[in-house]
Amino acid sequence: MNRSNVHFLDLPDEILLIILAKLNNIDVHYSLLNIHNKRLGVLCKEKNFSNILDFTSIKNDSPNACCKFNQICNEILPRLCHNVKYFIVELNSMERILLAANYPNLTQLKIVNFKQDIALHYFTDESSLRNIFQQQITQLILINNDTRDIVGSSENYTKNVYGKIFNLFKNLKQFSVDGTGYRSYPFLTLCNLPSTTLFSSTLIYLYINVCSFDDCLYLLDGRLKQLTTLIVHISYMDDISTVRNIDELVTLKYFSFKYDNLINSYDTNILPLLRRMKYLEKLTLYLRVQNRSTFIDKTHLENEILSYIPTLQVFTFYISTYNETIDLFHNMVAQQSTIYIKNQHVNSIINYISDCTAVCSIFSIPFAFHRLEDIGNLFPDIIFNHVTYLLVQDIDPFNHEFFIRLARAFPLLKTLRIFNCESQSSNTTDVCLDENTSNVIAEYPHLTVLDVSGGEIDYTEQFLNETKTYVPCLTQLIVIYIDLRLVTNNFTREETRRNCANVQRLEMIRSLVHTHDFYVYFPLL
Repeated sequence: MNRSNVHFLDLPDEILLIILAKLNNIDVHYSLLNIHNKRLGVLCKEKNFSNILDFTSIKNDSPNACCKFNQICNEILPRLCHNVKYFIVELNSMERILLAANYPNLTQLKIVNFKQDIALHYFTDESSLRNIFQQQITQLILINNDTRDIVGSSENYTKNVYGKIFNLFKNLKQFSVDGTGYRSYPFLTLCNLPSTTLFSSTLIYLYINVCSFDDCLYLLDGRLKQLTTLIVHISYMDDISTVRNIDELVTLKYFSFKYDNLINSYDTNILPLLRRMKYLEKLTLYLRVQNRSTFIDKTHLENEILSYIPTLQVFTFYISTYNETIDLFHNMVAQQSTIYIKNQHVNSIINYISDCTAVCSIFSIPFAFHRLEDIGNLFPDIIFNHVTYLLVQDIDPFNHEFFIRLARAFPLLKTLRIFNCESQSSNTTDVCLDENTSNVIAEYPHLTVLDVSGGEIDYTEQFLNETKTYVPCLTQLIVIYIDLRLVTNNFTREETRRNCANVQRLEMIRSLVHTHDFYVYFPLL
């Protein structure tokens, strides 16, 4: 068949559906609104093509947005209403869309750019959407656009938003809250609220950020009787918990716990909680632990966690232990090794971040988290496809080859922080690559935030000099003021111009003092 004679409608239905599935279905339905082709009309009414409708593609600032939206609500939604199971909507269009027709099979709702005002206006018994929320919605996803600094206390937010949702959505089975930025939205807290807050006899899945470890325990105190999946990211953790739960969590099948800061109470808080979860099938942990007499290693994981959860099938984890006990690693050198835990590929790294502090990091492979901290010159030869935030620190200097390896290993890196007070010229580490890298430029195509304020001046030179590193998207730079002046030759050096061209936020530090395991900043006044 001559290619020039092949038309779109000559393709078989299966191929047409594959093509249409690559496009936003709202746009396709609108584009075909006035095209009277029976075959296309039938294809567009296929359940697989019209059961999920995403309205976020309609840009409110486009010239015909209002006309387009009205036509969709008046002419398209009434025709597709029996197929729709899942709506993805913006705040300002939600009510019009949900009231445009009767959707008997609608059970899932995702609200983008969620604001507290929605809860105060729509999540009440007087709401025009009450019947849909009460009787139909079983899965609710919020992309929360509220920020913690402007909404007031977490207690009030929990009552006014999360509490109203649990009171109104009587058949809710899955509830997820995500943010537009990392840990940006207000956290849930239950510590000073009645035990009836967030009570549900139907919820089986919860994904949310919580204020404290105690709030996590409150979610597991029996108020969510059918809960099988709990995914939490906590903001802070006290050394001593005030919640005394000891009952086994027999319904819980998947538990994910992430905490970015250092933990002092791993043995007294985390381990007892995990040992109540004897019927878990999937476990995810992101922990950074300090003040232990020993490192958390393979033996510890097998004896202190896995032996208590015989039903566990999937264990995804990153656990680092910070230790200042000299006797623990006397005569120990920085090292890495590959091991196996229950036939799972695991990597272990020991790295020195000061003369008296070592970090032992053990994690499952592939690495599943977006943050990684305190790795040094030694790291495994794998690709960290999910990491967007990285902090590197070592007592040995980082040379140019290190940053080339780093760029290759972390292709999606957006934030990089460097802590190293040793000059690159003093590096005697023998790092071998497959090629001569002396003239190779380290490329970080997605890097937007760079913090070199905790490093020697060589690292400012490394990243601002375009003959060494290429950072085309850099928008935020944190740097020692005098280092910046010297490297840029009082802001006139041509080799540093391109990497600085897109910087929108410049944080200049007057000086820095490194005292063993922490850095003291003196801001530029």
